[in-house]
Amino acid sequence: MVLLEQISNFPTRPGVYLWKNAAGSVLYVGKAKNLRSRVRSYLSDDKMAEAKTGTLVSEASTVEYILVDNEKEALALENNLIKQFKPRFNVLLRDDKTYPYIKLTRETYPRVYVTRRLRKDGATYFGPYFPGNLAHRLVHFIHRHFKVPSCKVDFSRRHSSPCLQYHIGRCLGPCVEGLTTNEAYAAAVQDVKHFLDGRTRELLRDLRLRMAAASEHLRYEEAANVRDLIVTVEEMEQKQKMAAAHGENIDIFASYAEPPLVALNLFHLRNGRIVDRHEYFWEDRHEFEESEFYASLLKQFYLDQKFVPNVIHVPVDFEDRETLEELLSERRGGKVEIHTPQRGQKRAMVALASTNAKHSFDARFRVLKPSTGAIKEALRDTLNLEEAPARIECFDISHIQGTDKVASMVVWEDGRMKKSDYRKFLIQTVVGNDDFASMFEVVTRRYRRLQDESKPMPGLVLIDGGLGQLHAAARALEELGIINQPLASIAKREEIIYVLGQEDEPVKLDRFHPVLHVIQTIRDEAHRFAVTFHRNRRQQSRMTTELTELPGIGPKTAQKLLKHFGSVERVKAAREHELSAVVGPVGARRLVQCFTRLVPEEEA
Repeated sequence: MVLLEQISNFPTRPGVYLWKNAAGSVLYVGKAKNLRSRVRSYLSDDKMAEAKTGTLVSEASTVEYILVDNEKEALALENNLIKQFKPRFNVLLRDDKTYPYIKLTRETYPRVYVTRRLRKDGATYFGPYFPGNLAHRLVHFIHRHFKVPSCKVDFSRRHSSPCLQYHIGRCLGPCVEGLTTNEAYAAAVQDVKHFLDGRTRELLRDLRLRMAAASEHLRYEEAANVRDLIVTVEEMEQKQKMAAAHGENIDIFASYAEPPLVALNLFHLRNGRIVDRHEYFWEDRHEFEESEFYASLLKQFYLDQKFVPNVIHVPVDFEDRETLEELLSERRGGKVEIHTPQRGQKRAMVALASTNAKHSFDARFRVLKPSTGAIKEALRDTLNLEEAPARIECFDISHIQGTDKVASMVVWEDGRMKKSDYRKFLIQTVVGNDDFASMFEVVTRRYRRLQDESKPMPGLVLIDGGLGQLHAAARALEELGIINQPLASIAKREEIIYVLGQEDEPVKLDRFHPVLHVIQTIRDEAHRFAVTFHRNRRQQSRMTTELTELPGIGPKTAQKLLKHFGSVERVKAAREHELSAVVGPVGARRLVQCFTRLVPEEEA
């Protein structure tokens, strides 16, 4: 056998091996203390009898290896290659949005955002933070006290007036000349860096110096504001000290599987209590071997994370546990232990995570209806929103080759469609087939009216379309002075969700995901409502045209007849005295004569 001959020449040193098919695609990546021994074991009778191994070997045409110096290097390289090639026989942690970070951009006037992906874009990232909403709470704190914004305003050009965030004291207003100075904004950004870095001593020292200087120059209001900020920072520092005074950082994993479907729950314990929970799902694990699953999972999960807890609990032991403990301890700069609790409170916590994994499995794959509160929270977490949206307004455009252009707006509120708030729009200013301009017009009209009526904005504006429609809606909101409004779009066919401000990180959800189901339901309802309105308009237009072709019947008279009788057929079937009630005796007589002439001879 070619593979056996190839493997017999493998070295007996540590390394990583890659099974490849005839096309050169990587099927599986593994690591070994002894490459020759480990890879040769795949060809044993016992291993070949396993469905996964038998299929892997039958599809493979070659196996390659990469030598390393020790097992820890093999673990790290294996993890990198799995993430690079995404082999279908490996367990893949698809959701890499594990923890949220706070991003401080690299601009003339930096801004702060919550993000779940680290990028090499020159920005400074802080975190990770958990529970998930902690990052949002910290950003709100930065807005209120340091006045560094998260807005989407173009700071490269000057604006005539500031947005609402400036007026409510959450932004220094760098977009308008004269509201702040480069020095003042840079000082605020430096305060934010100190705050997020945890360098509160330096921050407090700078704030006290600033307060003294303001007081000395008789700027008492500024000094009072800085004093209040000092008190707030001191309180937050004290709370953090109390929370970190004692107690271990523990992560607990548990799963429930009915192959090929798997649900995993991860609990974060801090200071003896649960502070957050994450769910992960797989749909392609035709075989589920727990020890192999957790060995692969933990490597992918922690080797690229900045934060590693000092204790990790898993339901089963696995082969590379001690090596992984060593490697994570080096990364963390302190001891990391991976345990499989057998009794007591720790075992009870693993059992709790297991129970939740079963519930997650049922909610995802058995299509149980989640609560309204759970849907809102899932929308917030999945779309990375600051608040859970209680109301979603969704827009769609409908036309045929640019004719009879209409738009719809449907409303989802507190878990159900609210039909009483649906709205229809006739496109008034757009000529030809231009969906972007049509979306701009509709969004402008809708939210200008809300402004005029002093009504609140929805928790999320959803657009049926891709990036073009999303940016058209964003431009409409910006021109109305509406900043930081949550805005997203869902592209047809690909079912990719784009969130404004995170366009380079589109949300791709699997087909079972409840958030995708909710957004699809809202989008499909907007499409149905728009198409129905468009169809009715076209039908009414055709009927009106058919009547106006008759002598003496203008558009207004045709509309009156259709409104009264409902269709052209009923107008034609009406008696003269019935027509007379709508168009008068003379008009009725003329219509009867016209209809008589239109009747074919064989029917006359």
